[in-house]
Amino acid sequence: MPRFFPFDQAAGVLHELVESMVPGEELVLTEKGRPKVIVTKPPSSSWPCEPGSAKNTKHWMAKDFDEPLDDFADHF
Repeated sequence: MPRFFPFDQAAGVLHELVESMVPGEELVLTEKGRPKVIVTKPPSSSWPCEPGSAKNTKHWMAKDFDEPLDDFADHF
């Protein structure tokens, strides 16, 4: 669903408006309640993560990670 924003108020905050958009989202700039400009953010051309970027990083997992939960004892 597109977002609507008054055209005359967009000049000072256009950068922030565009940066807050997700790919494929439409921003409709209006004048007197009528659409004047439609801005569409293009889809991302690359994935933000690189394969193997988490290699050699420390990860923590609780010792009881795979223990049954007390809340579900009745279901087992």
